[in-house]
Amino acid sequence: MISNISTLFKPYIQANQLVVINTPLKSYLPLKDFKKNFNDTPAYVAFRSKQNMDYAFLMNFATNHSDYFLMIEDDVKCVPGFVTQIAATVSAWENKPWVTLEFSQLGFIGKLFHTKDLPCFVHFLLLFYQEMPCYYLLSHFHELMQQTPIQFFPSLFQHMGNYSSFEGKFNSLKDREFEEDDIGSPSNPAASIYTSLKVANASVLMNAYSLDKNFFYTKSAEAGSHLTVVLDTPAKVFRVQVLTGSDLKEENQLKEGHIELGYDSTNRINDCDDYILLGLLVNGVLNKQVLSNESGKKVKCVRLLVTGTPPSGIIVRHISLWVK
Repeated sequence: MISNISTLFKPYIQANQLVVINTPLKSYLPLKDFKKNFNDTPAYVAFRSKQNMDYAFLMNFATNHSDYFLMIEDDVKCVPGFVTQIAATVSAWENKPWVTLEFSQLGFIGKLFHTKDLPCFVHFLLLFYQEMPCYYLLSHFHELMQQTPIQFFPSLFQHMGNYSSFEGKFNSLKDREFEEDDIGSPSNPAASIYTSLKVANASVLMNAYSLDKNFFYTKSAEAGSHLTVVLDTPAKVFRVQVLTGSDLKEENQLKEGHIELGYDSTNRINDCDDYILLGLLVNGVLNKQVLSNESGKKVKCVRLLVTGTPPSGIIVRHISLWVK
């Protein structure tokens, strides 16, 4: 097995992108004389008890390798760009207390931990490894450490398998909060636009937010300049797309810029009092899902911020929003 893995995945192992852990069986706690609970057969209790220890060994190993640990599982479909979406969420929660952020509603999939919290959870798993499945133990762990789950929608992972790792057990669970590729057309709600950019002659600022073929053009921009869409009524935005530059040539793109989402608690007219980073423009484009937790704060502002001085003018073709 070691020889096969080493040959098949050699470049990933050498790049430290793949680490394979082998835990000797003698390291496992006893897998016999189980308590009978959840009406599970002794064989299944043994399976889920060993699985709890598998997770514990994996997390214990991961503790010293990074700042964060994300549990994904092997039979899932991932949303494109899920790492950057999670990174943006972590940045937004940097000054808020949390133990686990959940990016899927199913079982142990899509759960993010601080690695500094892993030893405590590992101890909890090993202490109660015979009692119940890992996702139930995680729920009880939350009750002690975090009170309520912190879940984000839509989910970034979808379970794709039909069978459990336990022999003969059917398992076709699907995450209802996972959105498939067909998201329909944008539905830009009524809004006003404000900017510190110099509007070129005959260019119309509102064209940046229209859904037709018109566009907005500015001859020059400086770092710190902004173009901000302020919604008349705050809304639950679940996707944002920003296109800059000519659609025929790669010209007049905003190479150095990012998009922020704004929230308002002081009823400002043309701005927001709290902004969080959604993502960076890549080759003048951003197309991202917006994750929200159960508190469901509504977005009032979408801000395009220039972070470098472009060598030429900028074309903003579209700022498109999908709202619920």
